[in-house]
Amino acid sequence: MTSTFPNVSINTERLVLRPFEEPDIPAFADMMNDELVTAWTSVPQPYTEAHARSWITEQAPAERTEGRGIVFAVTEFLTQRLVGIVHLKNTDWRIRSSEISYVIAPWARGEGYASEAALVTARWLFNDQKFERLELRTAADNTASQQVAQKIGCISEGVLRGAWIARTRTDNGDWTEVRTDLIVWSLLPEDLEGVGDQLPGGFTSFGDWN
Repeated sequence: MTSTFPNVSINTERLVLRPFEEPDIPAFADMMNDELVTAWTSVPQPYTEAHARSWITEQAPAERTEGRGIVFAVTEFLTQRLVGIVHLKNTDWRIRSSEISYVIAPWARGEGYASEAALVTARWLFNDQKFERLELRTAADNTASQQVAQKIGCISEGVLRGAWIARTRTDNGDWTEVRTDLIVWSLLPEDLEGVGDQLPGGFTSFGDWN
């Protein structure tokens, strides 16, 4: 039986994780054109505002309503500026498992926002939604994403050989695709014990977001 996540926002002291809105389109398109985002994800390049509009108004809402997961826009609590995105996807409702991915805007990196957003999402998933497993897959050379996985308590389970296509710049400046390995990480509810005590507070969930 397919289920759906509630339409909620989640707050920490520094961040608000909420559904995307149309005013986010320009900032989201700009964020997704970053070099590291292009390198490590499969988003179109260049990423246009038309791509952003389709994602925000159609694809992201469908992730939730069709039971595949949920997409959060991550914003700063004080400025309301778009920090990034957290996406729960490939959700299996029978075994209560989901996969997490995230992107942080270039200007917001180095502030611990990725770890904070991922951790509060994991806590919400386990505590509020009663899930039992969270997965994360990182490209073999994406050390920044691997550091986030380690900070939130994930355990490395192994390597999927040649399982991803990354992108890199050629000598003439064009993008080219390269095959790479994926490292599989997992997080169980008991892995969160004592993790993230240095992060601000816990979380507050607000339902029926409008």
